Amino acid sequence: MYLEKLEVYKISKSLSEHAWVIYKRMKLEFKFTIGKQFLNSIDSIGANIAEGFGRYHYKDSIKFYYNSRGSLWEAKHWISLLHERNFINDKEFQGMTNNLKILGIKLNNFINSLRKISESK
Repeated sequence: MYLEKLEVYKISKSLSEHAWVIYKRMKLEFKFTIGKQFLNSIDSIGANIAEGFGRYHYKDSIKFYYNSRGSLWEAKHWISLLHERNFINDKEFQGMTNNLKILGIKLNNFINSLRKISESK
């Protein structure tokens, strides 16, 4: 199996690409405050998936997938604040929120499937 073929990784990469577009258009004064926090939380989702994928044992991998899920919730927080503070419009907010929701479901299913495999061994 290849990391690039994992659906959860593909979705996280897509979110990172969109987050970068939002970050790039921010004024410099906001890039280093809310922008950096937002970008880091989004990028951390995929980074933790990648790190978990590279681990040898299921339980070790799952720990990183849990970290990824935590970053996903942090990203939801930052997306909400960006919308409330008018850094993103309604369409971007809905798109990012929907993608985060889909990713959350898929990530939970992925974690649960790996937990079942690890418990059967």
